[in-house]
Amino acid sequence: MSLINTEIKPFKATAYKDGKFIEVTEAALKGKWSVVVFYPADFTFVCPTELEDLADHHAEFQKLGVEIYGVSTDTHFSHKAWHDTSDAIGKVKYALIGDPTGAITRNFDVMIEEEGLALRGTFVINPEGQIKLCEIHDNGIGRDASELLRKVKAAQYVAAHPGEVCPAKWKEGHSTLKPSLELVGKI
Repeated sequence: MSLINTEIKPFKATAYKDGKFIEVTEAALKGKWSVVVFYPADFTFVCPTELEDLADHHAEFQKLGVEIYGVSTDTHFSHKAWHDTSDAIGKVKYALIGDPTGAITRNFDVMIEEEGLALRGTFVINPEGQIKLCEIHDNGIGRDASELLRKVKAAQYVAAHPGEVCPAKWKEGHSTLKPSLELVGKI
């Protein structure tokens, strides 16, 4: 079963953000666009490169009204320690959610049960709390924040323009498609 167009499941967790521990629930992800990025573990190798890349693009996401959440099965204490000791993670201004029980990771179907770690899962959630994008990578494959930003813009465009779709490599300001009988076989 696909998670696309399903509503996010209830959760409650503690996150590290802006030098504080904060509570985050599924309600925090509603009312605006959200990106939830799962990664295997703090103090690893590919993870800091991805989280730093997201940090470098964070202002662009915020301009679109998008909040970012990083999630691993580490604790919020581990997130703070990593933030305090890594130059790359020190750039992170978005919430790093601790999921030591794996409940959130399981809600999004990215738990590697035998390891207790998350796969690299990326989820774009609309203001109604519905998952509009779901990508899951092998843990050896890093993600690109600029490509995620393009996909968020496409998701927002499609939401704001019913009846239109964004073709491959679509970028903001480029032409979209209006599916119709007349278009069949013409592309």
